[in-house]
Amino acid sequence: MNASDKTLSDPRNLSEQAYDLIRRDILNGTLFPGDKLQIEAISDRYSIGVAPVREALNRLSSEGLVERKSQRGFFVAAISMTALEELVKTRIWLETLALRESILNHDEVWEEQLVLAYHRLARTHRRLPSEAGREESEEWELRHKEFHLLLLDRCGSSWLLGFCSTMMDQAGRYRSLSMNVHPSLLRRQGAAAEHEALLAAVVDRDADRACRLLEDHYTTTLEGLRGVIDAGSP
Repeated sequence: MNASDKTLSDPRNLSEQAYDLIRRDILNGTLFPGDKLQIEAISDRYSIGVAPVREALNRLSSEGLVERKSQRGFFVAAISMTALEELVKTRIWLETLALRESILNHDEVWEEQLVLAYHRLARTHRRLPSEAGREESEEWELRHKEFHLLLLDRCGSSWLLGFCSTMMDQAGRYRSLSMNVHPSLLRRQGAAAEHEALLAAVVDRDADRACRLLEDHYTTTLEGLRGVIDAGSP
């Protein structure tokens, strides 16, 4: 058995593949809130064995993307406006704290990385799945997270960065689900200018302005989503 065959047959590797595939389809809205995740069907969908799929679903359940209901199995986690409001409020609390610390630890390398991440995001056109292939439709979300996570990168706490990264993924799920249903409501032109203003405040080392802009950025997105998400789902 060569190295590649061993990798493909490694249950740990298959579980990681299943986790990545299911997680991606939940975050981009391909798997919808409330969908039942039958292990055999998921196994067939991704051509991965039942055991790795079950392990992946248990892992996703611990992360809040999947719900495990007693005697009923696994389901894609539900969404609601109330949950989104709580998410945005918590993001503002934690990310403004991390942003202040990052600005205090400002250095030229970080600034150069931020400028590069911003330009990559600005050059990436936000596409709907119906307009392009999966990779192209996901690229904006990847660039967007890269920029926002890098803003917090110098906070000095891997725990805080981990929490913020998880919340960014959850927020991305709401955006993707809503764009799949009402794309015109989510394509707001002001987002690019908000990113640019946020970058300028960080480069100027103006923590108060940067935190205010970050809060406004998330609040504006929340209000846009309010018109799309009801008490249950898009």
